[in-house]
Order: sequence, then C-alpha cells, then structure tokens
Amino acid sequence: MISAILIIVGLSVLILIHELGHFIAAKNAGLLVEEFGFGFPPRLYGKKIGETVYSLNWLPFGGFVKIFGERSVEAGRLPEEGGADKSRSFAHQSAWKRFVIMGAGISINFLFGWLLLAVVLMIGSPQSVLITDVAPNTPAEEVGLLPGDQLVEYATPAEFSEFVNARRGQEVNLEIRRAGEVRTVTVTPRELEGTTGSVGVFITEVGLAPQAFFPALWDGLKLSITTMGEILKAFGTLLAEMFGSASIPENIVGPIGIFGIANQVGQLGFVFLLQLIALISLNLAILNFIPFPALDGGRILFLIIEKIKGGPLNQKVELWANAASFVFLLLLMIVITARDIINLV
Repeated sequence: MISAILIIVGLSVLILIHELGHFIAAKNAGLLVEEFGFGFPPRLYGKKIGETVYSLNWLPFGGFVKIFGERSVEAGRLPEEGGADKSRSFAHQSAWKRFVIMGAGISINFLFGWLLLAVVLMIGSPQSVLITDVAPNTPAEEVGLLPGDQLVEYATPAEFSEFVNARRGQEVNLEIRRAGEVRTVTVTPRELEGTTGSVGVFITEVGLAPQAFFPALWDGLKLSITTMGEILKAFGTLLAEMFGSASIPENIVGPIGIFGIANQVGQLGFVFLLQLIALISLNLAILNFIPFPALDGGRILFLIIEKIKGGPLNQKVELWANAASFVFLLLLMIVITARDIINLV
C-alpha cells in the first residue's frame, strides 16, 4: 500500500515537473503564463501572484501550465485582438522559441531521472547474493530453493561459496528473502562438488556500493543515456508489434500494472522505488520526444516542418492530427488498463 502511494506521488511529481519545464521556459522567454496548476480542474483554490494564477485542483495527479496563445494555436486560430500583448503570446513566437518551450518538459524529465539515479548510486543498495537458477537433482532443489531467492547474509558469491564448501555434509541454515519475506531454509551441501557446486545453485551478486557525489553524478549520466537508448529501442519494438500484428505485447502495463510492479519493487527497499521512479521519468522523456501528434515530440515535428517549409502548417490539418492522435492514445490506455484489471481478477 505504501509503495502504491509513493508511486502515485512520484508520478504526480514527474508530470508536475514536466509542466514546470514548460513554465520556466515560457517565463524566461517573456511569455504571459496565465496559470500554473497542481492537479487538474475543477479548481479547489487559486491565488494570483503577479500575472500568473497558481492553483490547487481537485484531481491531485500531475499538473498543467496555461500559456497565453497556446490553446489558440491548438484550435487553429490566433489570439483575439484586444487581449494581452500579442508579442507575449505563444502563437506569435518564432519557431525556435516555441521549440525551446516544448522541449523544456522533455529536458527536465531527463534531468530529474538522471539526478534520481545519481542519488540511488550515492545511497547504494544492500548487497546480497541472488539465485539465478537451480540445478535439478541437487540439495537446493530438494529443499525448495528457487530462482529469484536472495541469500541475505552474503554480500558476494565468493562469501557464500566459501561458507557452504567449508560445511559439506553438514546441515546449514540459509536465510533467504522471497517475495519480501525472510525465511530460513535448511540444506546439506554435497561432500563431492559437481559442476553446479556443493549446493546446486547458480548465483550472482546484486546491490550497489555507495559512491561519492561526483562519481555518482557521472555514472548516473552514463546510465541515464544508456537507459534511454534501451527505452527507445523498446518503443520501436512496441510500435513494430502493434502495427505489424495489430496486438499489444503482454509485457506492456498501464497505471494499474505499474502499481503492481511498484508493490513488488517496494518489497526490495526504498532505494529500488527511487530507481523505478527515475526509470519512469526517463520513459516520460522518451515518450514525449517521439514525433507523435498530441505529444510534445509531435508538436516539435510540426515546428521543424514549419521551419523547413518557410511558413506555418495548415492549422486545420494540425488540429485534426492532434485530435486523432489524442483519441488513439486514450483508447490505447483504456485497452491496457482494462487488461491490467483483468489480470488482477
């Protein structure tokens, strides 16, 4: 339950900071930001500070930023005369300024994911030995050891091997963590060591030793770039499967599925939840970078086409492309969420 709450808070923060990126870029460009809201309407409370209304809304999930002239562009028209200074509207900015404002949300999601990974590396995580496989007809199989079990008393495979090899033919108690619970298993290592060792498990080391600030920052950056590359490849595979076989891969989950994953990850410890939120932030950066209408990447693509073309695109074409894409994403989310619910039943 606590893990699910933390993920809800984490997702809200990720969406909010995405909008904060647009907000900071728009303010820096001198545009009129009409409202910056936490959550989604209806409004619970709002206070105008300067020229911007800062609001707290009833649906406490994420947030939004309302920039003068932005909705006019999406609706295929320019801001009406007689309002605020048109030079401060999104619609009247150069393609380059609009590109920076649209890209700011993506950039801040990447930055946040990178910094969270750096924090994870600085904190480190408990080091232990993980069983990756169990050989048949061995003491490990006889006592019910399973792949995924953690040997919590040992930091390295060498420590575990040294311990069991010194006690061949004797009963030993092993503390393992399985599904968040620690239990004790009694096993007798074989006196004659085979190819799978005296117990019969294949093991690997898991966990991270804490790093200093600057090495963690540098390694976090490298890990973020590598991770985004893997996410991009995964999105390519997803799109190929969706449009190639007209089906959604089984390993794709929606919001409900994420809560299930968060619950499993939360059992491993808080630092692993931080790592999950960092990965979701990097996923959001990639998702919004994809040149798909209704997403930041799609709007950036339209700006690039506008720049190459030497003039604005047909506003009706852009409007219909965004509307159709939004409906597609909404239907896709409904299908994935429905599948998540079915899998829970």
